[in-house]
Amino acid sequence: MNRTPHIILPALLCSVTPFAYANTQPDDYLIEQITVEASPTANKLPVGTFDSPISNLEYDPRVDLQSRNMAEAQADVTIRGGIFENTGFRVGSATLLDPQSGHYFAEIPIAPQMLSGPDVLTGADNALYGMNSSVGTVSFGWKPIITGGSVSLGTGTNDFNLQSIHAAKNTQLDSLANYTLGFEGEYSHSQSDGTIDNGDHDFSRASARVQLASEHSQTDLFYGSQDKFFGWPNLYTPFGVNETEDLETRLWMLNHKQNYAENSHFEVSAYYRTHDDHYIYSRENPSAFEAFHKSEVKSLALSGSHAQSNALAINYSAQFIDDSIESTTLENNFTSRNYYKVSVLPEYKMALEGNKQLTFRLGAAFDDTNRDDSELSLIGDVTLNTQNSKGLDRTFYLSYAQASQVAGYTAIGGSDSGGLFRSNYNLERETTSNLELGLLLEKQSWQLNSAIFYRKDNNLTDWTFNFDSTSARFANPVDINTAGVEFLATKHFDTAKLIASYTYLHKSENYGAADIDASFYALNFPDHRLTLGAVYNPTDILEFRIDNEWRTQHKNALRNGHDNALFTQLTLKITPPQLSNLFITLAADNLWDESFEEIPGTPGRGEQYTLSATYSW
Repeated sequence: MNRTPHIILPALLCSVTPFAYANTQPDDYLIEQITVEASPTANKLPVGTFDSPISNLEYDPRVDLQSRNMAEAQADVTIRGGIFENTGFRVGSATLLDPQSGHYFAEIPIAPQMLSGPDVLTGADNALYGMNSSVGTVSFGWKPIITGGSVSLGTGTNDFNLQSIHAAKNTQLDSLANYTLGFEGEYSHSQSDGTIDNGDHDFSRASARVQLASEHSQTDLFYGSQDKFFGWPNLYTPFGVNETEDLETRLWMLNHKQNYAENSHFEVSAYYRTHDDHYIYSRENPSAFEAFHKSEVKSLALSGSHAQSNALAINYSAQFIDDSIESTTLENNFTSRNYYKVSVLPEYKMALEGNKQLTFRLGAAFDDTNRDDSELSLIGDVTLNTQNSKGLDRTFYLSYAQASQVAGYTAIGGSDSGGLFRSNYNLERETTSNLELGLLLEKQSWQLNSAIFYRKDNNLTDWTFNFDSTSARFANPVDINTAGVEFLATKHFDTAKLIASYTYLHKSENYGAADIDASFYALNFPDHRLTLGAVYNPTDILEFRIDNEWRTQHKNALRNGHDNALFTQLTLKITPPQLSNLFITLAADNLWDESFEEIPGTPGRGEQYTLSATYSW
């Protein structure tokens, strides 16, 4: 939740959490906004490859990341018990869509050094800014370019190796007063034999941008290219085969953000994205079944806030998406679509006695496509903020928001009578209603977020399994109600920081069909989940970082093994005083070699140990 506290925290856990509702992304433009680089996890870098925008989200208490091989290989990111296709990824004002499947939403070929965030938008903020993501949005912004760079080399168990270079240069322009011109580029590569047999990977990414910036504006032109090959047993099917994927993602993006008047701003984003996917069912016998997909997406988006006065503002967002797909497995009767969304959320603030402020927001969003029914959704919340003389900042909020989305092509465009992944031509627009009550407490050295929510999903597209079928999974609609409680706390000490969270989820579902034995996604959630992270700096030379996640997962007939899991990532950073600008990192992931199946029927990742060295300038 982005707010404007009267106190300046030395380090903020995060600017937005799923427990807070507020006007998230736009607040970054307010003059009094506090900008702090912080992380909801102790560790910032992954262990098994180079970092990506979704790295370390598996330990992030705001989301639940279910990975195949590892998070950077194939990441299904869920929020508040939703499924991966209910989660959008937003850069600037634009949601990055993959029309084939939500499995590829997180294929974002942007170096994390270029991005701020991630912020996690839920409730009213997701309804306002999200696009075709009915539960939540992981949102990023473009950072100002700062001169500097780094080179990293790494090695590790499982024949792991890593190479990465990043450089940026920012220059004051003589021809344009108060403007700077920046250039930034990055290349990264990693490969390994994998943490289990047939779990190898070979990844590379190249990205670059040019930035023109002033005190009131910033324009970025970006290009990124990412190539990934990885294998994993039972990657998508539960039939005991060694599957592989070869992915190529290309992204062009132009972004401009502008401040004007007082507390007013807008941001325009346009992108062109292509994604090529070559899937092989059995690497030992590729001709048994393989599929080729190529998707293309063009989009234009706008968001912002216009302040009519100190009390009244209009928040708004709009996006248009044009997509298409060429595929060897689709029926060619549903291979293109146009999406439209417009949302408006007026905001009114009232100053009350006793350093209190009451804020009302009430508006609506309109979603439509050229192939589906349209939907009008209500958005509203009320917030009471109190700041006392002892430095305690307290916020209560009540939020109600509706959102909707449509299913991807794999769910609606393939065969509905056979094949590994069986489509359903009768899927309708999915709708969501979310009601939540939350409390945020904030002081100089600690922060507590808490929320209780209830969400109704109608016609949610889930992938289900029948033990008597030859298909790996079926696309089926489900009406499902989700109740949840969330707590997230942060405490700062002189040489340490602690992060702790707890989440409880309960679901009741109605598939309306008797031939469903198990759910891969909608019913794959933790009943209870705890995270505990810590950063400790005993000296200027040593830094320890640890993230722990414990969960008890809802029972699932497809899952092999136990339903409880404990994951730990531990990092030791050594900065030798004799070697300026150089640090050495020892890291371990899945320290206890936990074999828990994050996705039912798909083997979990093994343990990984790495040694790396980074020189920065």
